[in-house]
Formats: sequence, C-alpha cells, structure tokens
Amino acid sequence: MNYYHCWFNLTPGTKDTKFARAMNHYMTHLKEEGLIENWRLTRRKLGLGPKELGDFHIVMETKDLAQLDAAFALVASRREPTESAHFGVNSQVKDAVFALYRDFPDAMRHEGEEKF
Repeated sequence: MNYYHCWFNLTPGTKDTKFARAMNHYMTHLKEEGLIENWRLTRRKLGLGPKELGDFHIVMETKDLAQLDAAFALVASRREPTESAHFGVNSQVKDAVFALYRDFPDAMRHEGEEKF
C-alpha cells in the first residue's frame, strides 16, 4: 500500500466543517472512480506537532503507484466533475506539504543477496 500524505492549514476565513464536507465530497469521488482505496482527514490536537506541518493532515491510500498516477492524471485533466471537487478543496488550503510513504518491508523484498 502507498500512502500519499498532505499537511496543510486552511485559508483565512475558511470554516473547518465546510472544508471537511468539501474534502469528503472530493475523496468520495476519487474512491468511487477507483483511484484511491481509502483516506482519512485529521486535525492537530492540543497544538501538538511541528508548525511546519500545518493544522490539518490527509492521507490517501493507493494499492500501487499506477493507481496514484491514475488519480493524478484525472485531476490534471481539469475535467468535470473532478475539477469542481478539487477546486472545492484546493481553494481552501494553504501551506501544503506533501510526502509519499509505503508499507515496509515491501512484499517483493528478498533478503540474503543484498550488496549494501
């Protein structure tokens, strides 16, 4: 499984619950299209965490990089209904920081013949 992370803040004046509804709409759309397996939106609690990562965090799960690439391709196409769903989220976000992680060890990992 691959985990695409995004940490961010909301733009000034954005209502947190309105944003959460927009994120739910967008992620549900991607999931229904078969482009993500699952997702989760979280918010920093008690101010704990590095300021650089922002107040909010979303993680999207994809089974492989091909699925993630297909999601990027759909969003990059700028076609409806994806474009409006993406804009509904992206227009409310600032200071975004991204990361890509994977389960470890990888399923294809073989031990005993490594050179490093």
